Amino acid sequence: MTSVDFIGESAVLRALDEEVRLAARSDAKILITGESGAGKEVVARLLHARSSRSRARMVTINCAGVPETLLESEFFGHVRGSFTGAYRDRAGLLEQADGGTVFLDEVGEMSPRLQALLLRFLETGEVQRVGSHEPVRRIDVRVIAASNRDPEAAVAAGGFREDLFYRLNVIRIHVPPLRARREDIALLTVHFVTQIARAEGLGPIAVEPAVFDRLLAYDWPGNVRELRNAVERALIRSRGGSLTIADLPLEIRGGPSPARPRSSRILRQPSERLLERMVTGGESFWSVVYEPFMARDVTRRQLREIVGQALERTNGNYHRVAALFHINESDFTRFIGLLRRYDCHVSLATWRLHASQSDAEQISVRESSVDGQGWSD
Repeated sequence: MTSVDFIGESAVLRALDEEVRLAARSDAKILITGESGAGKEVVARLLHARSSRSRARMVTINCAGVPETLLESEFFGHVRGSFTGAYRDRAGLLEQADGGTVFLDEVGEMSPRLQALLLRFLETGEVQRVGSHEPVRRIDVRVIAASNRDPEAAVAAGGFREDLFYRLNVIRIHVPPLRARREDIALLTVHFVTQIARAEGLGPIAVEPAVFDRLLAYDWPGNVRELRNAVERALIRSRGGSLTIADLPLEIRGGPSPARPRSSRILRQPSERLLERMVTGGESFWSVVYEPFMARDVTRRQLREIVGQALERTNGNYHRVAALFHINESDFTRFIGLLRRYDCHVSLATWRLHASQSDAEQISVRESSVDGQGWSD
């Protein structure tokens, strides 16, 4: 039994488990596909844990979560003085995974330059640090990549190198969405209730049967990640020793699921769909909004709408907006600077009008804090 494992008994999950068992026996490169939140990282961790490399490290690189300017250094490391802030030599994540496994999450978000560098590494096994004139050495890692996009479509559209795709696509594992294995929802719910209650120091929590019925009726566009988030939110609302329908998030307890006509109407606007991918699907602002914005597929108006909708959810708190967008604290200034540079800021006056006096004072303090980071209203 590994520290990570599949939760469920459906035929779909058993078939996936068998695929992982067979793939873990080899050192071949693996490409994992599936919707956001379906469990691609769980599959990657199981592949490592069941392999002959399990005693070595597994290093995860979120290709969508690292700023483009730092991605090459994160991958390959750097030498002292190669750029501002490089005060000493530093091994990259590929070197740190030597003898083990490297997991490239959201590999489809890589820039063309980094795709070329990764392809060269896959061909030679050599790591050359940023600022160095020669490779450090050859390293031995097993490469597992994952993407929530259709890789063949990305290749056809010219966004992903065909030769890199074939290098990574030696073994293909597709993770089914949660709605394709509804038989596992009850077991997953009980698992998450137990796990979260223990972490929060709560006593045993029972789940009323009607809760399972409502969870089974929902379509779970955010998959297992959304289910876990829903359970956590429900436990926060719960006031007793049991979980009831009243504790569930409104979108789950109150009626149709996101796949039904009413919800389709609600999420018709592009800005709303992009926001939902971040909030519900757990995707990063840098991949969902920033890249399409820089490619002019997302307009300034849409970016303002996304920020405005997020501010409504956070009562005018930009730091909470950043957390909602899965932006690291270290990238907060970059995020604010982007909004200011492209005149996509949203006034906080709206929230002052609707807040109580004390709340308004807190919002004013938060705004001053943001101004100190380079923001202006």
